[in-house]
Amino acid sequence: MDSLPVKICFIAPKAYPVFNPEVESVFGGAEVDLFLLADELAQVPGYQVNFIVADYGQPDCELINNVTLIKSLNFNESQITGAKKIWKALKKSNSDIYFAEAAHHGHALIAFYCKLHKTRYVFRSANPSNLNGEWIKNNGLRGSLFKWSLKHCHYIIAQNQSDKDALQNNMGLPSTVIANCCRLKDPADSEKKYILWVGRSDTVKQPELFLDIAQSIPDRKFVMICPRATNDNRYEQLINRAENIDNLDFIERVPFHQIGSYFDNALLLVNTSSTEGFPNVFVQACQAAAPIISLNVNPDGFLDKFKCGICTNGNFQDCINAVQTLISGDEYKIYSQNAFNYAADNHDIKKIINQYKQLFASELK
Repeated sequence: MDSLPVKICFIAPKAYPVFNPEVESVFGGAEVDLFLLADELAQVPGYQVNFIVADYGQPDCELINNVTLIKSLNFNESQITGAKKIWKALKKSNSDIYFAEAAHHGHALIAFYCKLHKTRYVFRSANPSNLNGEWIKNNGLRGSLFKWSLKHCHYIIAQNQSDKDALQNNMGLPSTVIANCCRLKDPADSEKKYILWVGRSDTVKQPELFLDIAQSIPDRKFVMICPRATNDNRYEQLINRAENIDNLDFIERVPFHQIGSYFDNALLLVNTSSTEGFPNVFVQACQAAAPIISLNVNPDGFLDKFKCGICTNGNFQDCINAVQTLISGDEYKIYSQNAFNYAADNHDIKKIINQYKQLFASELK
């Protein structure tokens, strides 16, 4: 085993646009997570990295920065046809470890493949609902299939301690906490000039609330980067409303490799989601020394513990007040520096990848 490369296959069909910015299609935090891990691991001697993505019209196999991308399903095909293509891609990958993220009934197919071929299956959560039983309860047969996949994982990774505890309490399954990662860099010496919101237009992210905040603070500039979420029939209404707010710039899409500059120029990141795991935008904001104002999401209370932002625990007026107070107050520079220090100490990809290397080594013993 020591003389052969460890073969790892990541599965995230919607991740192809992260690898190829010319493809203008929606992706989310789970896709960014796996892209960063795959891209970093592919540069480590002794690892061979494959990545199963959907059919965006690209070649069947494509090498990008040492990661072999394997084309699989087309989202316009039937689920049966899609499952067959995923299975074919899993077989083509011929890996030692298969790695997927975020709740989906399709993970049962991966778990069954790994069980049949005596390979390892690793799952990483992306939202509290992945591990607290909520997604399983609300999705009928799909939920049951996902639950089966969790019970047949060789390893489960939680984004935070709360999710780890929820999985143990709800299903009696163990997991390990490994934080989201980022490529650390020194904060850019750029002008902090606006309040930022970044995310898909999913209902759970409550993007309309950011518009309310912008209207409530007309003397400040706001920037909203919000691509259309899958099956969002209200997106045009959101755009139309945003266009009538003078102090708001609404941007429909920014390629992943360009998003960092928007965080560099942000005074604050605002998060209006009703629930999330550990949003990648939190890590990106902290990396750029931009404190966070969050309406609800505060994994393991890190905003309070490290004093890198403020969570208003669901109180919307407090959220508006927190935005105004923090950017105008004497403590802003302290929060800004704390945010960067937190990212450096907890999310540096060089540190995180070592945790994964230890995990993979233990799985292959």
